Amino acid sequence: MSAQEFKLGVDLGLPMGDIKDGSSLNIGVGANYLWEVSEEFKAGLSAGYSTFLGKDGADALGFLPIAAAGRFNVSEEFAIGADLGYAIGINPSGLDSGFYYAPRVQYGVSESLDIVLAYKGISINGFTISSLNIGIEFGL
Repeated sequence: MSAQEFKLGVDLGLPMGDIKDGSSLNIGVGANYLWEVSEEFKAGLSAGYSTFLGKDGADALGFLPIAAAGRFNVSEEFAIGADLGYAIGINPSGLDSGFYYAPRVQYGVSESLDIVLAYKGISINGFTISSLNIGIEFGL
């Protein structure tokens, strides 16, 4: 039987790309469930909520990203990985959905706590909503 892990996380990010002029901050929460494929590689599912706060009276944009997740352990402390999937537009009503990608690097502070640096991107009809984020993940 292979090992499994469940993690919950929170992150803050600086909007980049096409959204940087209309958003001041990205805030996200997420969960991932991973199975050990080998000693170095884990794969599984990731889901969460990500909101880009509006600037100068603009509406906040809220997304529900659902993705496949992969993590490769470079060493005992460091891992690299990515989440690839679909971000469902939640708020405001009628917000389009799009392709979701989030490459990441994470540092294991302890067995149950990681610091994560990630680039989150959502591609919608040639428009990119993205941010550079830092966060923490708690293993349960």
